[in-house]
Amino acid sequence: MKVLLTHGYFIAEDEKEQQIMRPYPPLGLLYISGFLNQQQIDNKVFDSTFSDKASLFAKIDEEKPEVLAIYANLMTKLNVLEIAKTCKKLSPGTKVIMGGPDVTYNTENYLKNGADYLVIGEGENTMLELVQHLSASPESPPEEVAGLAFLNDKGGVVKTAPRTKVRDINELPIPNRDAIPIHKYLDAWKSHHGQSALNVSTQRGCPYTCKWCSTAVYGQSYRRRSPSKVVAELKEIKARYNPDTIWFVDDVFTVSHKWLRELVDELEKEQFTIPFECISRADRMSEEVISLLKRAGCFRIWIGAESGSQKIIDAMDRRVSVDQVRNMIIETRKQGIETGTFIMVGYPGETEEDIEETINHLKISNPDHFTITVAYPIKGTSLYDEIKEKKTAEPEWHLSTDRDIDFERTYSRKYYDYAVSHVISEVNYFKAKQERGLSTRAMKLAMKSRYSRAMMIWIRTVK
Repeated sequence: MKVLLTHGYFIAEDEKEQQIMRPYPPLGLLYISGFLNQQQIDNKVFDSTFSDKASLFAKIDEEKPEVLAIYANLMTKLNVLEIAKTCKKLSPGTKVIMGGPDVTYNTENYLKNGADYLVIGEGENTMLELVQHLSASPESPPEEVAGLAFLNDKGGVVKTAPRTKVRDINELPIPNRDAIPIHKYLDAWKSHHGQSALNVSTQRGCPYTCKWCSTAVYGQSYRRRSPSKVVAELKEIKARYNPDTIWFVDDVFTVSHKWLRELVDELEKEQFTIPFECISRADRMSEEVISLLKRAGCFRIWIGAESGSQKIIDAMDRRVSVDQVRNMIIETRKQGIETGTFIMVGYPGETEEDIEETINHLKISNPDHFTITVAYPIKGTSLYDEIKEKKTAEPEWHLSTDRDIDFERTYSRKYYDYAVSHVISEVNYFKAKQERGLSTRAMKLAMKSRYSRAMMIWIRTVK
Protein backbone atom coordinates (compact mmCIF):
# COMPACT_ATOMS: atom_id res chain seq x y z
CA MET A 1 0.00 0.00 0.00
CA LYS A 2 1.32 3.43 -0.98
CA VAL A 3 1.22 5.90 1.94
CA LEU A 4 2.14 9.54 1.36
CA LEU A 5 2.54 11.82 4.39
CA THR A 6 2.49 15.60 4.05
CA HIS A 7 1.49 18.88 5.71
CA GLY A 8 0.23 22.25 4.49
CA TYR A 9 2.96 24.69 5.47
CA PHE A 10 4.72 26.46 2.59
CA ILE A 11 7.31 28.96 3.75
CA ALA A 12 7.13 30.82 0.43
CA GLU A 13 3.58 31.86 1.38
CA ASP A 14 4.62 33.23 4.80
CA GLU A 15 6.24 36.66 4.40
CA LYS A 16 6.84 37.07 8.11
CA GLU A 17 8.56 33.69 8.45
CA GLN A 18 10.66 34.44 5.38
CA GLN A 19 12.03 37.41 7.29
CA ILE A 20 12.49 35.48 10.53
CA MET A 21 13.61 32.27 8.75
CA ARG A 22 13.60 29.84 11.66
CA PRO A 23 11.97 26.75 10.09
CA TYR A 24 11.95 23.35 11.77
CA PRO A 25 11.22 19.88 10.36
CA PRO A 26 7.67 18.49 10.89
CA LEU A 27 8.45 16.18 13.80
CA GLY A 28 4.91 14.80 14.10
CA LEU A 29 4.93 13.48 10.54
CA LEU A 30 8.45 12.15 10.95
CA TYR A 31 7.43 10.25 14.08
CA ILE A 32 4.57 8.65 12.11
CA SER A 33 6.94 7.81 9.25
CA GLY A 34 9.49 6.25 11.60
CA PHE A 35 6.79 4.20 13.33
CA LEU A 36 5.37 2.94 10.03
CA ASN A 37 8.88 2.01 8.90
CA GLN A 38 9.36 0.09 12.13
CA GLN A 39 6.16 -1.84 11.35
CA GLN A 40 7.33 -2.42 7.76
CA ILE A 41 4.66 -0.17 6.22
CA ASP A 42 6.12 1.51 3.15
CA ASN A 43 5.66 5.27 3.21
CA LYS A 44 7.02 8.51 1.81
CA VAL A 45 7.01 12.05 3.16
CA PHE A 46 6.42 15.08 0.98
CA ASP A 47 7.80 17.95 3.04
CA SER A 48 6.00 21.06 1.81
CA THR A 49 8.03 23.61 3.80
CA PHE A 50 10.48 24.51 1.03
CA SER A 51 8.26 23.29 -1.80
CA ASP A 52 5.03 24.53 -3.40
CA LYS A 53 1.52 23.30 -4.05
CA ALA A 54 2.14 22.61 -7.72
CA SER A 55 4.94 20.19 -6.84
CA LEU A 56 2.82 18.49 -4.18
CA PHE A 57 -0.10 18.11 -6.57
CA ALA A 58 2.22 16.72 -9.23
CA LYS A 59 3.49 14.19 -6.69
CA ILE A 60 -0.04 13.09 -5.82
CA ASP A 61 -0.94 12.82 -9.50
CA GLU A 62 2.19 10.76 -10.21
CA GLU A 63 2.04 8.48 -7.16
CA LYS A 64 -1.73 8.18 -6.80
CA PRO A 65 -1.21 6.80 -3.29
CA GLU A 66 -3.83 4.63 -1.65
CA VAL A 67 -3.48 6.86 1.43
CA LEU A 68 -2.66 10.56 1.73
CA ALA A 69 -2.14 11.56 5.37
CA ILE A 70 -2.08 15.29 6.11
CA TYR A 71 -1.07 17.01 9.35
CA ALA A 72 -3.44 19.90 10.12
CA ASN A 73 -3.21 22.81 12.52
CA LEU A 74 -4.97 26.16 12.60
CA MET A 75 -2.13 27.85 10.71
CA THR A 76 -2.22 25.37 7.81
CA LYS A 77 -5.93 24.56 7.78
CA LEU A 78 -6.85 26.39 4.57
CA ASN A 79 -4.00 24.77 2.65
CA VAL A 80 -4.90 21.36 4.08
CA LEU A 81 -8.47 21.71 2.81
CA GLU A 82 -7.19 22.72 -0.63
CA ILE A 83 -4.79 19.76 -0.72
CA ALA A 84 -7.60 17.33 0.18
CA LYS A 85 -9.93 18.79 -2.45
CA THR A 86 -7.26 18.66 -5.16
CA CYS A 87 -6.28 15.11 -4.20
CA LYS A 88 -9.85 13.95 -4.76
CA LYS A 89 -9.73 15.36 -8.29
CA LEU A 90 -6.28 14.00 -9.16
CA SER A 91 -6.63 10.62 -7.49
CA PRO A 92 -10.26 9.78 -6.60
CA GLY A 93 -9.30 6.42 -5.13
CA THR A 94 -6.98 7.92 -2.53
CA LYS A 95 -8.20 7.88 1.05
CA VAL A 96 -7.46 11.20 2.75
CA ILE A 97 -6.53 10.94 6.43
CA MET A 98 -6.02 14.02 8.58
CA GLY A 99 -4.54 14.37 12.03
CA GLY A 100 -3.13 17.07 14.28
CA PRO A 101 -4.46 19.49 16.90
CA ASP A 102 -7.07 21.19 14.71
CA VAL A 103 -9.12 18.12 13.81
CA THR A 104 -10.17 17.07 17.34
CA TYR A 105 -12.73 19.81 17.90
CA ASN A 106 -13.61 20.42 14.25
CA THR A 107 -14.44 16.82 13.38
CA GLU A 108 -17.58 17.25 11.30
CA ASN A 109 -16.19 20.24 9.41
CA TYR A 110 -13.06 18.39 8.30
CA LEU A 111 -14.99 15.25 7.37
CA LYS A 112 -17.36 17.29 5.21
CA ASN A 113 -14.49 19.17 3.57
CA GLY A 114 -12.35 16.41 2.12
CA ALA A 115 -11.21 14.10 4.91
CA ASP A 116 -12.21 10.42 4.76
CA TYR A 117 -10.81 9.69 8.22
CA LEU A 118 -9.58 11.78 11.15
CA VAL A 119 -6.96 10.57 13.61
CA ILE A 120 -7.96 11.95 17.01
CA GLY A 121 -5.09 12.23 19.50
CA GLU A 122 -1.73 10.48 19.16
CA GLY A 123 -1.24 9.18 15.67
CA GLU A 124 1.23 6.31 15.57
CA ASN A 125 -0.88 3.30 16.50
CA THR A 126 -4.10 4.68 15.05
CA MET A 127 -2.41 5.36 11.72
CA LEU A 128 -0.85 1.89 11.66
CA GLU A 129 -4.12 0.09 12.42
CA LEU A 130 -6.07 2.21 9.94
CA VAL A 131 -3.59 1.53 7.12
CA GLN A 132 -3.69 -2.18 7.94
CA HIS A 133 -7.50 -2.12 7.87
CA LEU A 134 -7.63 -0.27 4.55
CA SER A 135 -5.20 -2.77 3.07
CA ALA A 136 -7.15 -5.81 4.28
CA SER A 137 -10.78 -4.61 4.19
CA PRO A 138 -11.01 -1.35 2.22
CA GLU A 139 -14.79 -1.48 1.84
CA SER A 140 -15.72 -2.02 5.50
CA PRO A 141 -15.84 0.82 8.07
CA PRO A 142 -12.88 0.68 10.50
CA GLU A 143 -15.05 0.73 13.60
CA GLU A 144 -12.62 -1.43 15.54
CA VAL A 145 -9.77 1.08 15.15
CA ALA A 146 -9.62 3.31 18.23
CA GLY A 147 -8.98 7.03 17.89
CA LEU A 148 -10.84 7.59 14.60
CA ALA A 149 -13.66 9.70 13.23
CA PHE A 150 -15.39 9.18 9.88
CA LEU A 151 -18.78 9.55 8.20
CA ASN A 152 -21.18 6.63 7.89
CA ASP A 153 -23.35 5.85 4.85
CA LYS A 154 -25.96 8.36 6.01
CA GLY A 155 -23.45 11.17 6.46
CA GLY A 156 -23.40 10.97 10.25
CA VAL A 157 -20.21 11.32 12.22
CA VAL A 158 -18.86 8.09 13.72
CA LYS A 159 -16.30 8.31 16.51
CA THR A 160 -14.60 5.12 17.59
CA ALA A 161 -13.32 4.44 21.11
CA PRO A 162 -10.68 6.90 22.34
CA ARG A 163 -7.10 5.88 21.64
CA THR A 164 -5.12 4.96 24.75
CA LYS A 165 -1.99 7.09 24.91
CA VAL A 166 1.39 5.42 24.49
CA ARG A 167 2.42 4.92 28.10
CA ASP A 168 6.15 4.41 27.52
CA ILE A 169 7.24 6.71 24.71
CA ASN A 170 10.71 5.18 24.87
CA GLU A 171 9.17 2.41 22.76
CA LEU A 172 8.64 4.78 19.84
CA PRO A 173 11.38 5.08 17.22
CA ILE A 174 13.00 8.45 16.71
CA PRO A 175 11.66 10.65 13.90
CA ASN A 176 12.54 9.56 10.36
CA ARG A 177 14.55 12.67 9.51
CA ASP A 178 16.07 10.98 6.47
CA ALA A 179 12.62 11.12 4.82
CA ILE A 180 12.94 14.86 4.15
CA PRO A 181 15.64 17.23 2.83
CA ILE A 182 17.09 18.15 6.22
CA HIS A 183 19.90 20.11 4.56
CA LYS A 184 17.39 22.74 3.43
CA TYR A 185 16.54 23.53 7.05
CA LEU A 186 20.18 23.61 8.07
CA ASP A 187 21.11 25.82 5.10
CA ALA A 188 18.24 28.24 5.76
CA TRP A 189 19.30 28.70 9.36
CA LYS A 190 22.98 28.97 8.50
CA SER A 191 22.51 31.56 5.77
CA HIS A 192 20.20 33.77 7.86
CA HIS A 193 21.62 33.35 11.37
CA GLY A 194 25.12 31.98 11.02
CA GLN A 195 24.16 28.85 12.99
CA SER A 196 22.01 25.89 12.03
CA ALA A 197 19.35 24.28 14.23
CA LEU A 198 17.16 21.19 14.45
CA ASN A 199 14.28 20.31 16.78
CA VAL A 200 13.95 17.46 19.27
CA SER A 201 11.06 16.26 21.45
CA THR A 202 11.67 14.61 24.82
CA GLN A 203 8.15 14.59 26.26
CA ARG A 204 4.46 14.35 25.39
CA GLY A 205 1.65 16.17 27.10
CA CYS A 206 1.55 19.08 29.53
CA PRO A 207 0.15 18.84 33.07
CA TYR A 208 -0.80 22.53 33.26
CA THR A 209 -4.17 24.15 32.58
CA CYS A 210 -3.53 27.49 30.86
CA LYS A 211 -6.91 28.47 29.44
CA TRP A 212 -5.72 29.58 26.00
CA CYS A 213 -3.53 26.53 25.29
CA SER A 214 -4.70 23.52 23.27
CA THR A 215 -4.01 20.00 24.53
CA ALA A 216 -5.93 18.33 21.70
CA VAL A 217 -3.28 15.77 20.73
CA TYR A 218 -1.35 14.71 23.83
CA GLY A 219 -3.72 15.86 26.55
CA GLN A 220 -2.85 16.95 30.08
CA SER A 221 -0.45 14.10 30.58
CA TYR A 222 3.27 13.98 31.28
CA ARG A 223 5.28 11.26 29.59
CA ARG A 224 9.03 11.56 29.21
CA ARG A 225 11.67 9.72 27.26
CA SER A 226 14.58 8.49 29.35
CA PRO A 227 17.69 10.70 29.43
CA SER A 228 19.74 7.91 27.86
CA LYS A 229 17.35 7.74 24.88
CA VAL A 230 17.44 11.52 24.49
CA VAL A 231 21.23 11.66 24.57
CA ALA A 232 21.45 8.79 22.08
CA GLU A 233 19.19 10.72 19.69
CA LEU A 234 21.22 13.91 20.15
CA LYS A 235 24.44 12.04 19.38
CA GLU A 236 22.92 10.52 16.25
CA ILE A 237 21.66 13.91 15.09
CA LYS A 238 25.07 15.45 15.61
CA ALA A 239 26.82 12.62 13.78
CA ARG A 240 24.42 12.57 10.81
CA TYR A 241 23.43 16.21 10.34
CA ASN A 242 25.84 18.25 12.49
CA PRO A 243 23.52 21.10 13.52
CA ASP A 244 25.03 23.91 15.56
CA THR A 245 22.11 24.08 18.01
CA ILE A 246 19.03 22.17 19.16
CA TRP A 247 15.53 23.44 19.93
CA PHE A 248 13.71 21.27 22.49
CA VAL A 249 10.03 21.62 21.57
CA ASP A 250 8.70 20.41 24.94
CA ASP A 251 6.05 22.59 26.58
CA VAL A 252 7.92 22.69 29.92
CA PHE A 253 11.44 21.34 29.65
CA THR A 254 12.16 21.61 33.40
CA VAL A 255 8.88 20.17 34.68
CA SER A 256 10.80 17.32 36.36
CA HIS A 257 13.96 18.33 38.21
CA LYS A 258 14.82 14.67 38.78
CA TRP A 259 14.72 14.02 35.02
CA LEU A 260 16.84 17.12 34.35
CA ARG A 261 19.52 16.01 36.83
CA GLU A 262 19.60 12.58 35.17
CA LEU A 263 19.92 14.20 31.75
CA VAL A 264 22.88 16.27 32.91
CA ASP A 265 24.49 13.16 34.42
CA GLU A 266 23.99 11.25 31.15
CA LEU A 267 25.43 14.06 29.03
CA GLU A 268 28.48 14.31 31.26
CA LYS A 269 28.92 10.54 31.35
CA GLU A 270 28.88 10.47 27.54
CA GLN A 271 31.10 13.56 27.42
CA PHE A 272 28.66 15.06 24.96
CA THR A 273 27.19 18.53 24.72
CA ILE A 274 25.36 20.58 22.11
CA PRO A 275 24.02 24.11 22.59
CA PHE A 276 20.24 24.18 22.96
CA GLU A 277 17.27 26.36 23.81
CA CYS A 278 14.05 25.34 25.53
CA ILE A 279 10.82 26.54 27.14
CA SER A 280 10.07 26.53 30.86
CA ARG A 281 7.85 27.96 33.56
CA ALA A 282 9.13 30.22 36.32
CA ASP A 283 7.67 27.98 39.02
CA ARG A 284 9.69 25.05 37.66
CA MET A 285 12.95 26.97 37.78
CA SER A 286 15.42 27.88 40.51
CA GLU A 287 19.08 28.80 40.81
CA GLU A 288 19.93 25.09 40.84
CA VAL A 289 17.81 24.36 37.76
CA ILE A 290 19.38 27.22 35.84
CA SER A 291 22.83 25.93 36.80
CA LEU A 292 21.88 22.43 35.59
CA LEU A 293 20.63 23.82 32.29
CA LYS A 294 23.88 25.68 31.78
CA ARG A 295 25.90 22.53 32.49
CA ALA A 296 23.76 20.70 29.92
CA GLY A 297 24.53 23.28 27.22
CA CYS A 298 21.51 25.58 27.35
CA PHE A 299 22.18 28.98 25.81
CA ARG A 300 18.61 30.35 25.85
CA ILE A 301 15.49 29.72 27.96
CA TRP A 302 12.02 30.93 27.04
CA ILE A 303 10.09 31.59 30.26
CA GLY A 304 6.35 31.96 29.84
CA ALA A 305 4.77 35.11 31.23
CA GLU A 306 1.96 36.16 28.84
CA SER A 307 1.32 39.30 30.88
CA GLY A 308 2.89 41.58 33.46
CA SER A 309 -0.47 41.92 35.22
CA GLN A 310 -1.16 39.41 37.97
CA LYS A 311 -4.88 39.89 37.38
CA ILE A 312 -4.56 38.68 33.78
CA ILE A 313 -2.15 35.85 34.66
CA ASP A 314 -4.69 34.60 37.21
CA ALA A 315 -7.50 34.90 34.65
CA MET A 316 -5.46 32.67 32.34
CA ASP A 317 -5.05 30.07 35.11
CA ARG A 318 -1.29 30.29 34.67
CA ARG A 319 -0.68 29.48 38.36
CA VAL A 320 2.47 31.56 38.56
CA SER A 321 3.27 35.03 39.89
CA VAL A 322 4.70 37.99 38.02
CA ASP A 323 7.46 38.19 40.63
CA GLN A 324 8.43 34.56 40.01
CA VAL A 325 8.70 35.17 36.28
CA ARG A 326 10.62 38.40 36.77
CA ASN A 327 13.07 36.92 39.26
CA MET A 328 13.78 33.85 37.13
CA ILE A 329 14.42 35.95 34.01
CA ILE A 330 16.85 38.11 35.98
CA GLU A 331 18.55 35.10 37.61
CA THR A 332 18.86 33.27 34.28
CA ARG A 333 20.59 36.23 32.66
CA LYS A 334 22.79 36.58 35.75
CA GLN A 335 24.01 33.01 35.21
CA GLY A 336 24.93 33.79 31.60
CA ILE A 337 21.99 32.24 29.74
CA GLU A 338 19.89 34.28 27.31
CA THR A 339 16.20 34.67 28.10
CA GLY A 340 13.07 34.99 26.03
CA THR A 341 9.46 35.41 27.05
CA PHE A 342 5.98 35.34 25.52
CA ILE A 343 3.46 38.17 25.81
CA MET A 344 -0.22 38.26 24.94
CA VAL A 345 -2.49 41.32 24.82
CA GLY A 346 -6.25 41.52 24.39
CA TYR A 347 -7.11 38.76 26.85
CA PRO A 348 -10.66 39.04 28.26
CA GLY A 349 -10.79 41.71 30.97
CA GLU A 350 -7.45 43.31 30.10
CA THR A 351 -7.35 47.09 30.52
CA GLU A 352 -4.90 49.80 29.59
CA GLU A 353 -3.47 49.63 33.10
CA ASP A 354 -2.74 45.91 32.62
CA ILE A 355 -0.87 46.65 29.39
CA GLU A 356 1.23 49.29 31.16
CA GLU A 357 2.01 46.73 33.86
CA THR A 358 3.22 44.38 31.12
CA ILE A 359 5.51 47.07 29.73
CA ASN A 360 6.85 47.77 33.21
CA HIS A 361 7.41 44.03 33.75
CA LEU A 362 9.42 43.74 30.52
CA LYS A 363 11.54 46.77 31.42
CA ILE A 364 12.37 45.42 34.88
CA SER A 365 12.99 41.79 33.90
CA ASN A 366 14.71 42.86 30.67
CA PRO A 367 14.60 39.58 28.70
CA ASP A 368 16.89 39.32 25.69
CA HIS A 369 13.93 38.47 23.45
CA PHE A 370 10.16 38.61 23.63
CA THR A 371 7.34 37.73 21.27
CA ILE A 372 3.89 39.28 21.39
CA THR A 373 0.48 38.46 19.94
CA VAL A 374 -3.17 39.43 20.31
CA ALA A 375 -5.08 36.71 22.17
CA TYR A 376 -7.34 34.51 20.06
CA PRO A 377 -9.57 31.59 21.10
CA ILE A 378 -8.71 28.09 19.88
CA LYS A 379 -11.69 25.77 19.75
CA GLY A 380 -11.49 23.17 22.51
CA THR A 381 -9.78 25.46 25.02
CA SER A 382 -11.26 26.99 28.17
CA LEU A 383 -10.77 30.44 26.66
CA TYR A 384 -12.96 29.47 23.69
CA ASP A 385 -15.66 28.16 26.01
CA GLU A 386 -15.59 31.42 27.97
CA ILE A 387 -16.01 33.70 24.93
CA LYS A 388 -18.16 31.58 22.59
CA GLU A 389 -21.29 33.51 23.53
CA LYS A 390 -19.43 36.80 23.07
CA LYS A 391 -18.07 36.28 19.56
CA THR A 392 -18.28 39.37 17.35
CA ALA A 393 -16.64 37.91 14.24
CA GLU A 394 -16.45 34.34 12.96
CA PRO A 395 -16.09 33.99 9.17
CA GLU A 396 -17.16 30.81 7.40
CA TRP A 397 -15.21 27.84 8.76
CA HIS A 398 -13.77 26.64 5.45
CA LEU A 399 -12.55 30.15 4.60
CA SER A 400 -11.00 31.12 7.94
CA THR A 401 -9.04 29.96 10.99
CA ASP A 402 -9.45 30.44 14.74
CA ARG A 403 -7.20 33.49 14.44
CA ASP A 404 -10.05 35.22 12.60
CA ILE A 405 -12.50 34.79 15.48
CA ASP A 406 -12.99 37.95 17.52
CA PHE A 407 -14.98 38.54 20.68
CA GLU A 408 -16.07 41.28 23.03
CA ARG A 409 -12.95 42.70 24.66
CA THR A 410 -12.39 45.71 26.89
CA TYR A 411 -11.44 47.67 23.77
CA SER A 412 -11.67 47.05 20.03
CA ARG A 413 -9.39 44.72 18.11
CA LYS A 414 -7.80 47.72 16.41
CA TYR A 415 -6.87 49.08 19.82
CA TYR A 416 -4.90 45.95 20.61
CA ASP A 417 -3.12 46.07 17.27
CA TYR A 418 -1.78 49.46 18.30
CA ALA A 419 -1.10 48.07 21.79
CA VAL A 420 1.21 45.46 20.25
CA SER A 421 3.13 48.23 18.47
CA HIS A 422 3.23 50.31 21.66
CA VAL A 423 4.62 47.47 23.79
CA ILE A 424 7.29 46.53 21.25
CA SER A 425 8.39 50.12 20.59
CA GLU A 426 8.35 51.24 24.23
CA VAL A 427 10.32 48.24 25.52
CA ASN A 428 12.84 48.39 22.69
CA TYR A 429 13.20 52.16 23.21
CA PHE A 430 13.98 51.48 26.86
CA LYS A 431 16.58 48.88 25.87
CA ALA A 432 18.17 51.09 23.21
CA LYS A 433 18.38 54.07 25.56
CA GLN A 434 20.06 51.95 28.22
CA GLU A 435 22.58 50.55 25.77
CA ARG A 436 23.46 53.63 23.70
CA GLY A 437 21.71 56.62 25.21
CA LEU A 438 19.44 58.78 23.07
CA SER A 439 20.61 57.41 19.74
CA THR A 440 18.76 57.93 16.46
CA ARG A 441 17.27 54.43 16.78
CA ALA A 442 16.11 55.13 20.32
CA MET A 443 14.43 58.37 19.27
CA LYS A 444 12.62 56.64 16.37
CA LEU A 445 11.36 53.95 18.74
CA ALA A 446 10.20 56.60 21.22
CA MET A 447 8.23 58.39 18.49
CA LYS A 448 6.64 55.14 17.34
CA SER A 449 5.73 54.24 20.91
CA ARG A 450 4.10 57.63 21.53
CA TYR A 451 2.18 57.49 18.27
CA SER A 452 0.85 53.99 19.05
CA ARG A 453 -0.07 55.08 22.55
CA ALA A 454 -1.91 58.13 21.19
CA MET A 455 -3.85 55.93 18.78
CA MET A 456 -4.79 53.59 21.63
CA ILE A 457 -6.17 56.53 23.61
CA TRP A 458 -8.01 57.91 20.59
CA ILE A 459 -9.65 54.55 19.79
CA ARG A 460 -10.58 54.04 23.44
CA THR A 461 -12.04 57.54 23.70
CA VAL A 462 -14.16 57.47 20.54
CA LYS A 463 -15.59 53.98 21.29
